[in-house]
Amino acid sequence: MNAPADDVLLTRAAGGDHVAFDQLVRRHTGRMYRVALRITGDSAEAEDVVQDAWIAAWRGLSGFRHESAVSTWLYRVVTNSALAHLRRRRPTVSLDAAYDAPERNSDPEGKAIRGEQVAATLRAIADLDVAQRVPLVLRELEGLSYEEVAEVLGVGVPALRSRLHRARVALLARLKEVR
Repeated sequence: MNAPADDVLLTRAAGGDHVAFDQLVRRHTGRMYRVALRITGDSAEAEDVVQDAWIAAWRGLSGFRHESAVSTWLYRVVTNSALAHLRRRRPTVSLDAAYDAPERNSDPEGKAIRGEQVAATLRAIADLDVAQRVPLVLRELEGLSYEEVAEVLGVGVPALRSRLHRARVALLARLKEVR
């Protein structure tokens, strides 16, 4: 039996079907958590952000116009929730260094070096201005298309490309400082 498509589940959930909404939650929470973690830099805060995002999504079900994919809408909801969370807290942000990248080689020295590189990159991303960090996370770490990221952020693709260029330049500058 095939699982129902996201838009079918969302329509059912908007009609009050809690089981359909629960299926959406199970299907998308992992992705939403990754975005929240990469924006906030703290696992506990990311969990709070995801909970807030799901509450906002439940309240906003009737406002979903089916003009974009459900996943794109959920990326927007969690991104907005994470940004609101950042505005409410202190201005400094650090990423959780416990990020585990998949390893292709079992060489202990190679793993250690790659782990340090990943940690340095994530710290450099965390040091970026939020306006640069968010599109970079969505595009490069989450793999959304330019059009999807532009839609999530409510900007045009040319403006997004400009933001991403500045973010990449700033990230490279920070990584050169680390070396």
